Amino acid sequence: MSFKKFSNKIYTGGGDRGETSLNGGMRVPKYHSRIEAYGEVDELNSFIGLLRDQDIDKESKYTLIRIQKKLFVIGSMLATPDKKDIAKIKTIEMKDVYFLENEIDRMQSNLSEINTFIIPGGNVLVSCSHIIRSICRRAERAVIKLSTEVEIDDIIIMFLNRLSDYFFVLARFLAKEKGSSEILWDSQNE
Repeated sequence: MSFKKFSNKIYTGGGDRGETSLNGGMRVPKYHSRIEAYGEVDELNSFIGLLRDQDIDKESKYTLIRIQKKLFVIGSMLATPDKKDIAKIKTIEMKDVYFLENEIDRMQSNLSEINTFIIPGGNVLVSCSHIIRSICRRAERAVIKLSTEVEIDDIIIMFLNRLSDYFFVLARFLAKEKGSSEILWDSQNE
């Protein structure tokens, strides 16, 4: 029996010619739609980490780390082209979407109703949450584009759609928690 020796080096040189491997070993160009989609999810996850490292309440920190773990699952799902290989990995489920909906409802129960857009800003936490919301929308668009080329589990799109809603409400929640005023956009009075 032989054992494969693993290296501690982060670089392999395998992508030096502009290709990378998907789960299962298939080589694709680094601009492939799958790479674009899970790359957007990776960027989203990184910015969530930035927000989580700020001075926010423990419950929000817990929710953010849970979201980050789910985004790693989504990245794995997107990086796995073969259905039989997807069956071997952990996937997103409806309970994950419901978790986001419950968090949205919990935060929204203490917020005033609005019927217009909010101009992003107010403090660094609020701005960061709005940036994450817009990155989430970009990731969602990349996944939707990929879904026109290959079969993608609809739950990924649902999760990302709900996640952008979560970050909109989180921005409002953080604004209230930190005493920042929200500037509502009025299309009649610029």
